[in-house]
Amino acid sequence: MPARNRHRRPRILGGRRLTRLTVAAGAGSAALVLPLVAATHAGAATPEKSTTSATATYKVVKGDTLVKIATAQHVTGGWKRLYQDNKAAIGSDPGLIRPGTVLTLHVAQAVPQAKSTASTAASATAAKSATAGTGWMKPVGDAAIGTGYKASGSLWSSGSHTGVDFLVGSGTPVHVVAAGTVVSAGWDGAYGNDVIVHHADGRYTLYGHLSKTLVSAGQTVTEGQEIGVSGATGNVTGPHLHFEVRTTPSYGSDIDPVAYMRGHGVVI
Repeated sequence: MPARNRHRRPRILGGRRLTRLTVAAGAGSAALVLPLVAATHAGAATPEKSTTSATATYKVVKGDTLVKIATAQHVTGGWKRLYQDNKAAIGSDPGLIRPGTVLTLHVAQAVPQAKSTASTAASATAAKSATAGTGWMKPVGDAAIGTGYKASGSLWSSGSHTGVDFLVGSGTPVHVVAAGTVVSAGWDGAYGNDVIVHHADGRYTLYGHLSKTLVSAGQTVTEGQEIGVSGATGNVTGPHLHFEVRTTPSYGSDIDPVAYMRGHGVVI
């Protein structure tokens, strides 16, 4: 980790776009038009009827990932099912989905009251089993990257940058990218306050320079859980989130976080 952590000029992000998807409900139900679920958009339509299942189409826009789409649209089976259903359109790399690509979604719907209690419970259990543990996401949404992985120079004691820096102001919620177990949380020298999480694939993710940590060592966390708040603690020149991926919890075992996240269907 560097003794100092100066950043390059941030990239300017374009405006958000609101995308609509068309849900073709089962027999006896009218076709529905629903906006993509997002906290920053308003005006979501209310479905007229609920059915046991529905097929939807979705047009990919810039910044989308399979995980983001599957989570927002409640796709049965998560992003892996979404990829399998659309592999011919996407190609061999699930981390590369092109704007304009039309995807087919199998969307879970509410079970009609005519279903028996046992059948309803079984359906809910199956849906939970199919989606549990498959989710991966970005730690701070679509924030721009200021300093990339392995940027070289005398600014870093190791000779290069060991992670990526997301350009966010102090007070931004920081989320764990996937389920795991907290290895450590608190002060960590040049990293300031950080959180290190061990994941099921054996890798570790680190979230550095936090103004506050919200978890403790030994705690189990789920994908998307808020684990801290961004800040400017440690050796930095301004607020940001330092995100790092390691093969061990120790410094010096870093790997490319962009390639790692892409392997889990998330493009950063």
